[in-house]
Amino acid sequence: MDIIKTSKDLVEKAEEEVEKGLEVVKDTFHNVASHLPLANLAKHHNDTFTIEVDLPGVKKEDIELKVEDDYLTATAVRKFKNEVNEDDYYLCESDFGVISRSFILPENIDRDKIQAKFEDGRLYLTLEKLESKKTKNISIN
Repeated sequence: MDIIKTSKDLVEKAEEEVEKGLEVVKDTFHNVASHLPLANLAKHHNDTFTIEVDLPGVKKEDIELKVEDDYLTATAVRKFKNEVNEDDYYLCESDFGVISRSFILPENIDRDKIQAKFEDGRLYLTLEKLESKKTKNISIN
C-alpha cells in the first residue's frame, strides 16, 4: 500500500511542477511579446501586400531593414529615456533598446521591389508579387 500512495504522491508532485513550468513559459512568452513592435498586415487585390510596423519613439536613421533567406527583418533602436534625478529621488521610466520584428516572405514576393516609408512613428512596407506570379486576366475570343 505504501508503494501505491508514494506513486500517487510522486505523480501529483510531477503534475504540480509541470503546471508551474507552464506558467513560467507563459509569462516569459507574454513578456517577450509585449516588447515586439505591433504590426498590421494587409493583402490587396492589385497583387501587393502592406505591412505597417509601429515604431513610436524611433528615428528613421535608427531603423535597419534587411532581407535574408525568406525573412524580412526590421530592427530599430529606441532611445527615449525619461529620467529624473533629484537629491532624494530617482525615477527612470525608460523605453529604450533594440526592438526587432521578422516576417516570413512567401516565395512569390519580389525581394528587389520591397519599398519602405517611415512616417509619424510607423514603418510602411510594400511588397509586390513576382511578375510571373501576378494575377492575369485572359480574354476570351
